[in-house]
Amino acid sequence: MKTLTPVIFFMGVFSFLFCYIILDVFELQEQDLHSTTAMHSLVGIVLGLFLVFRTNTAYDRWWEGRKLWGSMVNNTRNLAHKLNAFLDESDSDNRNWFAKMIPNFVFSTKEHLRKGVKMEELEIADEKFSERLKGVKHIPNRLSSMMYERTNKLYKDKILSGDQLYIVDKELKQFSEILGACERIRNTPIPYSYTMYIKKFIFIYILTLPFGFVTIAEYMTIPIVILISYVLLSVELIAEEIEDPFGMDVNDLPTDELSVKIKDNVKEILLQH
Repeated sequence: MKTLTPVIFFMGVFSFLFCYIILDVFELQEQDLHSTTAMHSLVGIVLGLFLVFRTNTAYDRWWEGRKLWGSMVNNTRNLAHKLNAFLDESDSDNRNWFAKMIPNFVFSTKEHLRKGVKMEELEIADEKFSERLKGVKHIPNRLSSMMYERTNKLYKDKILSGDQLYIVDKELKQFSEILGACERIRNTPIPYSYTMYIKKFIFIYILTLPFGFVTIAEYMTIPIVILISYVLLSVELIAEEIEDPFGMDVNDLPTDELSVKIKDNVKEILLQH
C-alpha cells in the first residue's frame, strides 16, 4: 500500500484538476466532449489479458519455488532417516557431523539465493570446516561436495556398504538438483522490456480514464479513477513482488522458517535415539 500511495494520490489530484477544468472552467457538457468509455472497455479487455498472463507467470515462479523447498524438506528428512538407520547409535562423530552439515547446506542455499551466505548461521562441523570455506564463491556447492566426500569415506572405512552408498547417493544428488532449479528461477527474471511495456500500458490507460467519465459521472470521476488505478496497479505490484520468491519480503517464501524446521528435524532424527 505504501508503494501505491504516491501514484494513487497523483491520480486523485490529476482527476480533480481535470474535472475542475472541464466542468467548471470550460463548462463542457456530454455533447461537447464525447465519452470514451467504449474505447476504454475494449482496451481494458486487452490490458486484462496482459495482466492475467503477467500474474500467472509470476505465480508459477513462486509456486515452483515453493515446491522445490518442499522437496528440500523431504530430501533432508529422507537423508537423515537413512543415515540414522545405517550408522551405529554409538557413532556420535558421524551423526553430529551430518546433523550439522545437512542444515548447513540448507541455510547456505537460502542465503545464496539472496546473493550472499551468512557464515554465522553455519555450524562448525569439524576442525577444517572454516578453512575449507575460505575464499569459496559458491558455498552450497562446497558443502555438497564435503558431504559426498564424507559419505565416500564411510564407504571406504566399511561403515557403509556399497548398496547403502547407492541408496544415500539419491538424496545427495537431489541437493544439487534442487539448488540448480532454484538458481534458474533466481537468475532468470521476467524480461525487462515485457514488464516495462505493461507498466506503460497501465499508466497510459489510467491517465486517460478521466476523459471517459468526466461528462458522465462529473466529480464522481475522481473515486472511479482512483478505484480502477488501485486495482490495476495492485495486480502489477503483486506480480512484481512474487516473481522473485527467495527474498525477505512478506510475500516471499518462508525460507527462514523452513530452514529452522529442517535443522530441528534433522537433529531430532540423528541425535535423539
